[in-house]
Amino acid sequence: MDWLDVYKSKLVSIDDAVSKIRSNSDIIVGQCASEPQGCMERFHIVGGSVENVRVFSVLTLKPYDFYMKPEMKEHFELASWFHAPGSRAALKAGTGTVTYVPNMLHRAASDRIHAHRPEFFFGTCTPPDKHGFVSLSLGITYEKDMVEAAETVILEINPRLPRTFGDTQVHVSQVDFFVEYDQEVPFLPAPSPDETDMAIGAHIAELVDDGSTIQLGIGGIPNAVALALREKKDLGVHTEMIVDSMMELYEMGVVTNAKKALKKGKFITTFAMGSRKFYDWLDDNVAVEFQRGRWVNDPSVVAQNSKMVSINTCISVDLTGQVASESIGPAQYSGTGGQSDTATGAVAGFDGMGKSIIACYSTAKKGTVSTIVPMLPEGSAVTLHRSLVDHVVTEHGIARLRGRTVRERARELINVANPAFRDELISQAKALGYL
Repeated sequence: MDWLDVYKSKLVSIDDAVSKIRSNSDIIVGQCASEPQGCMERFHIVGGSVENVRVFSVLTLKPYDFYMKPEMKEHFELASWFHAPGSRAALKAGTGTVTYVPNMLHRAASDRIHAHRPEFFFGTCTPPDKHGFVSLSLGITYEKDMVEAAETVILEINPRLPRTFGDTQVHVSQVDFFVEYDQEVPFLPAPSPDETDMAIGAHIAELVDDGSTIQLGIGGIPNAVALALREKKDLGVHTEMIVDSMMELYEMGVVTNAKKALKKGKFITTFAMGSRKFYDWLDDNVAVEFQRGRWVNDPSVVAQNSKMVSINTCISVDLTGQVASESIGPAQYSGTGGQSDTATGAVAGFDGMGKSIIACYSTAKKGTVSTIVPMLPEGSAVTLHRSLVDHVVTEHGIARLRGRTVRERARELINVANPAFRDELISQAKALGYL
């Protein structure tokens, strides 16, 4: 059969696609801007006829009924690799429909397949090209692996998705069912950095040399870092997530990717989310290469980049340098993501010039709580081991930790804590024997 006939034979409605879900199944769904929202909004319609269905996701963008409604308990469970507002709300409400999956991003796919090969994968893609290939477009962190591993693959065709390069192509013959679903691609508002963000960004920029390869996330602090990097030259990008700020640095001539030791001339990423302008820039852009998360975030791959700088944010840091980025005490707030991956790779850089940077505000809860703490709260998940933290940056400066003793680390961290908490931190550090 001609590929077009094959494609047409696999077209089904959203409700027909969802009706294929059966009890005791694992469903993997695309993450962030690759989320199959048309289908996910309808998962709950089969809730009364299925039991023990687990849906694995990263950063669900909407509070879907299948996990927000208490009556979905024992029918559906959201197993989240990285919590978002919806899953946090469901946990707080005690619906019993949400759990967390401990992971490091580069092993998310392989570890899950090892534990249980999924029955279903629901994702998104572009319309097929003239050769019968669709593009998975904005994310292949684990999506391509799951296309190959799942018993049944269902993709939502969205003509507004950009066609991207790298390992994103899938032939229509590899897909079991297609759903045509035209919607605006989920976008990510770019928060405007405030004065505190800009101070942190300026400190981080001091640590980034010309010709560095950077990993940078999204949010007020990363946006401020991007603004502060405008005077740098020949930066490269190797990052799990690519966002508007990297496009902007490229258009300014700051990012050239010309000095990279690995994949010279290319942005390397595993997923993307941003504005409509950003998606249009990604479309058919050979300068941007999407690869699987198990390669992009593998620390041994990250370490092959020259002057690799890993820049991440956190919730709190203790006086020895332990970093909590995903939980507040025992309460899971987000997830490990790729922080451990990129930090490990950066400090192991082949040229000995890599840097692991953790950024955070000096206080939380409107200035009432210090983020620099004597000890992490009981039950906190340690996202980043203290030996993998070179620098901690707040609006008050840079704490240089690499190779330092506990006493030196405590002093450095107290110096970048909010002044209102420094005396108390000194007292507690002495009581703990750190000073």
